[in-house]
Amino acid sequence: ISGGGVITISTHNHTIDETAGNEHLLPYGIYAVVDVCDTGSGISPIDLEHIFEPFYTKKIMGKSGTGLGLTVVWNTMEAHRGKVHVESSKNGTCFQLYFPVNEEKIIVQHANQPLENLNGKGEQILIVDDEPELRDIGSQMLQMLGYTVYSVSSGEEAFTFVQDKQVDLLIIDMFMEPGINGLQTYEKILSLHPEQKAVIASGFSESDDVKAVLRLGASGFIKKPYSSNQLGQAVKKALHGEH
Repeated sequence: ISGGGVITISTHNHTIDETAGNEHLLPYGIYAVVDVCDTGSGISPIDLEHIFEPFYTKKIMGKSGTGLGLTVVWNTMEAHRGKVHVESSKNGTCFQLYFPVNEEKIIVQHANQPLENLNGKGEQILIVDDEPELRDIGSQMLQMLGYTVYSVSSGEEAFTFVQDKQVDLLIIDMFMEPGINGLQTYEKILSLHPEQKAVIASGFSESDDVKAVLRLGASGFIKKPYSSNQLGQAVKKALHGEH
């Protein structure tokens, strides 16, 4: 908080009735609510309409970071069938995270594979992403799994790279600024290497451009932010057709 202030994190149970359900677009029922409130200068009404959009923070508001933080929050809440409610004024901002309370027996599912099952054998992978933090994270994940990893910051750099050195797999960001996007990048590289394998990564949901890349031959789509397990599974499937 610029100039100092207070951040308060609290929790409580809350019952959503018909009126509150219509206001917050939530089904009726009991929710566990996490409140994260601050005494900062607030968020402008214009920015408040866009704060959950991927990359909005960095590319429009000019702040530091990847611009994915609140997108992660939004996607996590949607995955838990919950909602995020935010209020802001010149006296501060308060985020309320509504998690539906589950009163049924918990069923444990083990969807992730042990990481050792996803290990590579030195296959060469090129990460194409305009966000340096995401290139670094992806590189570290893949190196830990035993792959040889290179990275570039644009589609143009990727095309130049593969002219001199062909790789086993591309992991291509869908939206890169400035320059060509993921679809255009893959089209150019296919003109050199028609059998080039690729995985598309994006902070957005599967778009028409993503579907076009898949039709060109990319083996899969992985949504940012991804875990080591999700990335490892996508890479193994792309390289060997294994889930």
